[in-house]
Amino acid sequence: MAIPQGAQAVPSSQTTGRVNQKRRTHAAIVAAAAKLMDSGGEVTMPEVAKAALVSEATAYRYFPDLASLLAEAMADTLPEPADALAPVADSTDPVERIAAAAEYLARHVLARQGAVRAMIAATIVKPDTTSQRPGLRFGLITEALQPLADSAAVDEAALAQLKADLSVVMGAEALFSLMDLSGLSPEDAVASIVRTATTLTRVAIAGA
Repeated sequence: MAIPQGAQAVPSSQTTGRVNQKRRTHAAIVAAAAKLMDSGGEVTMPEVAKAALVSEATAYRYFPDLASLLAEAMADTLPEPADALAPVADSTDPVERIAAAAEYLARHVLARQGAVRAMIAATIVKPDTTSQRPGLRFGLITEALQPLADSAAVDEAALAQLKADLSVVMGAEALFSLMDLSGLSPEDAVASIVRTATTLTRVAIAGA
């Protein structure tokens, strides 16, 4: 029977089943990536596909590259900056708050370093995909320096420069450089990140 003009076709159970199956497959791939990410080990598309019980070709049909998959898997695990800095919520000392932010970020990266390394590698190869990388460091820095930003005597240009400087030393790249190139242990690398970030903040405040 022909469908009257203007009427909408009612999806068949077969069509609905296919849509639901695609949703389940998509969710399974993301969940597998998140689980591998939380393990701290290496994360690759073949390993994700294996964990999700799908073929690698199927995984690539849902996600064109590893970076896009990791971006979605990471999105649901990123904390709110205020929640991450809850232990220093009552402090108005920018140095103390930056120390907390730097340590939180470094340990967050360490716990998921396989996925973070994979994301960095993927976006270096394809610079146009860098927007897929989560910007947790920027939110943490802004939250940590909020008391300074609220100060009546704050210099906007100096504050912006401090944030830019901190984004360099508090990034995953700096942490991995200390571990891989300088040979520091994870704990020593974290301590170095915190020390450098607090020194930058202290100097900037003294200069202001």
